[in-house]
Amino acid sequence: MDDTIKKIARTGYVSKGVVYTITGILALNAAVGLGRSSEGKLGVIEFLEKQPFGKVLLGLMGIGLLCYAFWRFFQSIKNPENIDGDAKGTGKRIGFFLSGLVYAGLGAYAIYQIFGASSGGGGSKAGMIPREFLPYIFYAVAMGLALKSIFQLVKAYKGDFLSKFQLDTISNISTRSIVKYVGYAGLVARGIIVGIVAYFFFNAASTASAEKVKGTKEAFSFLRQNSEGAWLVGLVAFGLICYGAYMFMMAGYRRFKD
Repeated sequence: MDDTIKKIARTGYVSKGVVYTITGILALNAAVGLGRSSEGKLGVIEFLEKQPFGKVLLGLMGIGLLCYAFWRFFQSIKNPENIDGDAKGTGKRIGFFLSGLVYAGLGAYAIYQIFGASSGGGGSKAGMIPREFLPYIFYAVAMGLALKSIFQLVKAYKGDFLSKFQLDTISNISTRSIVKYVGYAGLVARGIIVGIVAYFFFNAASTASAEKVKGTKEAFSFLRQNSEGAWLVGLVAFGLICYGAYMFMMAGYRRFKD
């Protein structure tokens, strides 16, 4: 594989790691009462925008996320890892493409914010879609997210993700252990959050209500409603921080097929 593609992929992993690490930190702060609730990917962009040199940070983040989107598209279309052409492999490549769309949108949004785009025009974007089509669209998204959630949890259970690191090439035993346990925690936490968001879309589909479509921020709010909400939010938030760290490790230790 071309070295330029590898560098783009590693840059993308770093940016994705930053997004999930900040998401987890913001959620953890909210759980222990040290900050207001601003979880979610868009919450990360809002957080960065308010920091010193926020525009610069947003620009770097946006470029990094676009790099990750490019890598996902490359995986989907060029198939550099020689994924099998069976149903499972095809589904995986479709998943890469959809992931690329999500992160391309997020990266473009981050860059868009640099220029002080106004938020005028209100109203739900889903309102542009004829109401009779909403249930089908929401059910399709819900099914995709549910499968993604299951995939994440199964991936953690089987430990399939470890093969990407070729652990036998990492001489430091402590580093091997960190990669394993951080990866397990991160994938489980992400699977839980994605599963809750899938539930929101199923709920929205049953009523054809775009207002019921929720994201990561609302998923944390959902966890808080439990009697042990603070602990649940704290654990999942810590897991997302681990997932961010896992992405950093992907940037540093992932092996690509030549």
